[in-house]
Amino acid sequence: MMRRSSRWLGWTTAVLLAVTVVMGLWITPPDQVQGNLVRLLYIHPAIAWVALYVSFGTAVVAAGLYLWPRTRSLEMDRVSYCAMEISVVFIALTLVTGSIWGRPTWGVWWAWDARLTSTAILGVFEVAYLALRRANDDVEVRARRSAVFTLLTAINVPIIHFSVIWWKTLHQGASVLTATGSLNVHGTMLTTMLLSFVGFTTLFFWFLFRRVALESRRDARRTGELDSALEMRRREGVG
Repeated sequence: MMRRSSRWLGWTTAVLLAVTVVMGLWITPPDQVQGNLVRLLYIHPAIAWVALYVSFGTAVVAAGLYLWPRTRSLEMDRVSYCAMEISVVFIALTLVTGSIWGRPTWGVWWAWDARLTSTAILGVFEVAYLALRRANDDVEVRARRSAVFTLLTAINVPIIHFSVIWWKTLHQGASVLTATGSLNVHGTMLTTMLLSFVGFTTLFFWFLFRRVALESRRDARRTGELDSALEMRRREGVG
């Protein structure tokens, strides 16, 4: 059932992203100010959404469920770990696409802007998380330390989200809704942008299903290898 669900999710993702590409390149009009550069609106915000909220949020929720005694299981640790790995990829894509957009609009590839800097710091924390998992072979200790580190790292997400409000930044404010709740984007541009959000979100869950399944097989193989090694030791002791 998991394999069938993953297959359908993969096809759904492919269709959504294909429609997004067609509408973004050939159907939506250019912007009055940014011209064709505005087409990055259908890529960059959706990638950032997945990196900061969907993927990292999944890692935080799974970490919290692992620390809660009633829901503690290695499966929660596995989901948190795999979601964090995917978030690292999407954080990198967020910074790359943001730099591509920033070069013609700001005149530089990178600026020590509050949102850019805080997002990059989150990426560094996520890489540190992956390094932390390699520092201990004890499964329970590794899972507990990783979960605590994930929850502590989550403090950075509100800083990223509100950075454009708290400080004067080069980065624009909300892409879809203004502070008063009115829409910034309309018509086919809004439709295409929403499609990109859905498409990249389903892409994340397809990645997550595949990555968790792979990690489960790896854990099973490691457990089997350990059991075989212990059995050989017992036989050697008997002999």
